[in-house]
Amino acid sequence: MVAAADPVQSVLDNFGQQRRFNSAWTDARQLIAEGAIGEPRQIQVICRDGQGLLNVGTHLLDMMRYMLTDPRAEWVIGNVERKTERYERNVPIEDRSVGIIGFEGGCIGTLLQEIAGTQPFSSVIYGSDGIIDLSEQRVRLLNNKATDWEDRPSDGSDQHVAQARELVDWIEARTVHRGQAENGMAAIEIIMAIYELARMHEVVQIPVRTYCSPLELMIDNGDLPVERPSRYDIRSFFLHGEEMEIYQPVLSV
Repeated sequence: MVAAADPVQSVLDNFGQQRRFNSAWTDARQLIAEGAIGEPRQIQVICRDGQGLLNVGTHLLDMMRYMLTDPRAEWVIGNVERKTERYERNVPIEDRSVGIIGFEGGCIGTLLQEIAGTQPFSSVIYGSDGIIDLSEQRVRLLNNKATDWEDRPSDGSDQHVAQARELVDWIEARTVHRGQAENGMAAIEIIMAIYELARMHEVVQIPVRTYCSPLELMIDNGDLPVERPSRYDIRSFFLHGEEMEIYQPVLSV
């Protein structure tokens, strides 16, 4: 029996990682838990959607933990580039980043953002006995029991609706909610560790000992000088007074 949650406290105890309710991601997690690829050894994620670590990066790092049944990150190596005055809802973010994360149990996660690849998001999970090629639309599985890739498409369900339904079920004591705030904090701490390594030039152990944003410290100290000035916010349409229209060039014929 699951204890009923306080409706107000439940809002404080949860976070918006709706991709934990993506059916393809949940399928991949279940396959890994069942041993379909043996022991997970490495998760490689490539992202090119311009959202920064503090936006889509939180989802991708959370995905790594979700695939592995939420292990603790033990150490982080990484770096960032910031040559523009780039912000995310008024919070400074980087232009590009790379992170290598050592998880409890030995699996290594690698995140490349804005560095390589042609798709907005792609991930490959390598195990001792197989491989999973993962997107938000499908899972592709190859292991030592098959001679070719097995395609497992998403069931098409809405992850936002699934998240809301599970939250209601948790409040009414019918289930355990997978969107607990501690998982959101774990993803943010990995991001802060990537920033801290860029600042300190050393492997960062978890928990991070700097309690403010290392990226903002570097910006304030002049360690990340802007080479292409002009402040902009990738979420300006959310900010009062910074509304922007999408520029559509007129092509002559």
